[in-house]
Amino acid sequence: MARHRLTDDQWELIAGIFPPPARTGRPRVDRRMVVDGILWIMRTGAPWRDLPEEFGKWGTVYDLFTTWNQYGTLDDILDLLRSAHVDAGAIDNELWCVDGTTVRAARCAAGAVKGGG
Repeated sequence: MARHRLTDDQWELIAGIFPPPARTGRPRVDRRMVVDGILWIMRTGAPWRDLPEEFGKWGTVYDLFTTWNQYGTLDDILDLLRSAHVDAGAIDNELWCVDGTTVRAARCAAGAVKGGG
C-alpha cells in the first residue's frame, strides 16, 4: 500500500462525508481517487499539473480540493482520521512535535550591507 493512499478502513471511516451522487448530469468522479490524489500532492509537494492520470484530471482534483477546503470538508476528514488513530492508541494526544528545521538567512536579510561595503 502506497503511503499516500487511504486504506479500506480509512475510506470506510470518511466515505459518509460525501453526499450520494446525483441521478442526473455528468458521471461523478470517484471521490476516493480524488482524496488519494490530494494526498499524493500533499505528500510529494508536486505541482497540481504533475498529478498522475490514475487520480483523474488534475483540474478536477484541484477544484474539489479548493471547494472542500473552503467548506471545511478536508478538516472534517482530518478530524475523523485523527480521532480514529487517537482512539486506537496510535497517536499520543498529549505529545505534539513541530519540525525544528532551520534555514540560515543571508547577512543582508538582517540589514547588513551587501558586498561588504
